[in-house]
Amino acid sequence: MPQLNILSLLASIGGAIVILLWRLRETRTPVSARSIVIPPLGMATGFSMFIAPIFRVPWTWAIAAFLTGGMALAYPLLKTSKLVRSGDTVTMQRSNIFFAVIVVLAGIRIAARAYLDTVLTVPQTAGLFFVLAFGMILRWRVEMYLEYKALLTRTPSFDGLQSESHAR
Repeated sequence: MPQLNILSLLASIGGAIVILLWRLRETRTPVSARSIVIPPLGMATGFSMFIAPIFRVPWTWAIAAFLTGGMALAYPLLKTSKLVRSGDTVTMQRSNIFFAVIVVLAGIRIAARAYLDTVLTVPQTAGLFFVLAFGMILRWRVEMYLEYKALLTRTPSFDGLQSESHAR
């Protein structure tokens, strides 16, 4: 079982690196409704892991993990990422501490996983962290989608100047 714990730790670290690279790429390309909605939809297929009994945890644990992800861990992501509109293009503007937040969240996850792996099976820990991550990503993406829609409905300003007809 210790080998499985080491593999689990390496997978967590590898996942954090992949997320960092993905977020870096995401801030360089235009954002669309599709690019906001597809990740949580794709991630939702991971719930199929709970078909296997080895991954199952009590409902109360799953709800607590989902709420912790959605209420506590999504908050730093919401505060360090912002959508901006330039003409017809919307892009994500990350703050200088965005990557630090991602690294800290990964550190919290790895530390918690190290403890939880001692009291739960590795698959149960994986299941709980999946639910936690889904809660975090879902809230972040829902709020990002609402911000995206609000930006698209706003009339773009022309260098901050109003036309004569609007100035009166």
